[in-house]
Amino acid sequence: MADTTYRNWPFFEDRHRLLAIEIESWCSANLPVAHNDVDAACRELVAKLGEAGILQHSGARVSETLDVRSLCLIRETLARHDGLADFAFAMQGLGMGAVSLYGAPDQQKWLAKTRSGTAISAFALTEPASGSDVANIATSARLEGDSYVLNGEKTWISNGGIADLYTVFARTGEGKGAKGISAFLVPAETPGFTVAERLEAVAPHPLARLVFDNCRIPAAAMIGKSGAGFKICMSVLDVFRSTVAAAALGFARRALDETISRVQARKLFGAPLFDLQMVQGHVADMALDVDAAALLVYRAAWLKDSGAPRISREAAMAKLFSTEQAQQVIDKAVQIHGAEGVRKGHIVESLYREIRALRIYEGASDVQKVIIARQTLANSIGGS
Repeated sequence: MADTTYRNWPFFEDRHRLLAIEIESWCSANLPVAHNDVDAACRELVAKLGEAGILQHSGARVSETLDVRSLCLIRETLARHDGLADFAFAMQGLGMGAVSLYGAPDQQKWLAKTRSGTAISAFALTEPASGSDVANIATSARLEGDSYVLNGEKTWISNGGIADLYTVFARTGEGKGAKGISAFLVPAETPGFTVAERLEAVAPHPLARLVFDNCRIPAAAMIGKSGAGFKICMSVLDVFRSTVAAAALGFARRALDETISRVQARKLFGAPLFDLQMVQGHVADMALDVDAAALLVYRAAWLKDSGAPRISREAAMAKLFSTEQAQQVIDKAVQIHGAEGVRKGHIVESLYREIRALRIYEGASDVQKVIIARQTLANSIGGS
């Protein structure tokens, strides 16, 4: 049984504690799902999460605000039970994050669909020559009358190929670099939009390369203001980067739980594996990493929910530490499980594959270090 004492930390309100219990109960009854057909599994998960009302937390209407602590609690719990369930929930939130934060009232119809699980969303940012370097994107959006014409390519797009709607970032040319980017809503059936290639990763998820070839969308498809795309993107990542850390925390908790069960049941030299001091040392390191990650995750989430306009430094710290240390925790779990730990289909083997991508997407670990360093310096100068 996973540790739940952290729910008593002062970061949470009673409603968060009740939500955590509700999500845990739902996960125990519904997860994991079969992963034989990943596309079908994701569609099933989105539908189930919608029916259960869990996706209501993935976005916010104009009159509401996103509750980041709830997002983190949900992702942590889902990840502990089934990595694909976490993915399905997370992409509904990330894909519609720009609409939640900046969308016009008439764009809210899509949010209603993604929150009910009747439509699947995607966040189309990464390009072949620009991942973490958002300001360097090359996909263009040219204004022609009352329409924009998109040309370019996106790659490694989560939910690519199964999404009904894509939030696409493209260069509209108001200025150089970050100053000339805008955000758009692009329905999957739009002429000129194609899923050019499906991509496979070590942890099976729906991923694709997208192509926009004279893809015409109405000017009303723009999210927020022209040229505000970079700000919108950073604001969305500011919220959801903490939730990536929460997912890593969920993976790490599951690895620790599996390890505790293993070292109690497994006998070595006539005694439980846990009696070995080296094993005790590993378990202590794992427990320390899990608690430290949780403190960073829920500090960032609490700070955002408390009204902080930006939490770039705190979110970067949470993502960097949680994903990197979750990798270490899971690696220790694999080692302690021995041959079972690398057997395909074993839970710690799947955790080992699931965690690796989290150190890359939504800002790779090295980029998080740059953000932390720059923000720390800025805070020091500003406070001197």
